[in-house]
Amino acid sequence: MIMDVNEILSILPHRYPFMLVDRITELDVEEQKIVGFKNLTFNEPFFQGHFPSEPIMPGVMQLEAMAQIAGILLNKVNDKEGQIAYFMSIDKAKFRRKVVPGDVLRMEIVVTRMRSRMAVVSGKSYVGDELASQADLMFGYGA
Repeated sequence: MIMDVNEILSILPHRYPFMLVDRITELDVEEQKIVGFKNLTFNEPFFQGHFPSEPIMPGVMQLEAMAQIAGILLNKVNDKEGQIAYFMSIDKAKFRRKVVPGDVLRMEIVVTRMRSRMAVVSGKSYVGDELASQADLMFGYGA
């Protein structure tokens, strides 16, 4: 493991119930890629209402989990520790399978475009070897 939850909490501003990253297992600043995980239990707040008879992780929460992992990567790649990478847009989002309690969501993020105050990443999430969701995400940094 490269980062546990305590180190992640020292980088991201998110807190319960909105922290959606449990660990980072790969981080390559030179290759600009990262792999992170979210362990899903029935106790996740979103499962209580989405949907009570068939709990499913909302697609928007999958995208947010990818964005949080991307934020860690961008802060390391840009050497902007302590700054927030603001999530600005989503493109080409697709949802391929249900994500349910008990699943372990593995997210792989790769930087596809980088400028001084903005970045675009490609994110994919998997349950086992099965693609669950994917999207291109854009971020910006404040002044």
